[in-house]
Amino acid sequence: MKELVLQVSGMTCHHCVMAVKKELSKLQLESFDVEIGSAKVKFDDSKVSENEIEKAIEEAGYKVVK
Repeated sequence: MKELVLQVSGMTCHHCVMAVKKELSKLQLESFDVEIGSAKVKFDDSKVSENEIEKAIEEAGYKVVK
């Protein structure tokens, strides 16, 4: 099990949080918590990759800050 904390730019409100949660819920994640500006994700890397998680956040319209 891996845990990842991502900084997410462009999130400014509750709607932003909900948009990211919606996209992350489509993945096979153990758990996730999204707040304005960040996402904390627990996942099995044999089921989902870090890249897939980042792509889901980008699908919601936000950018992962590295």
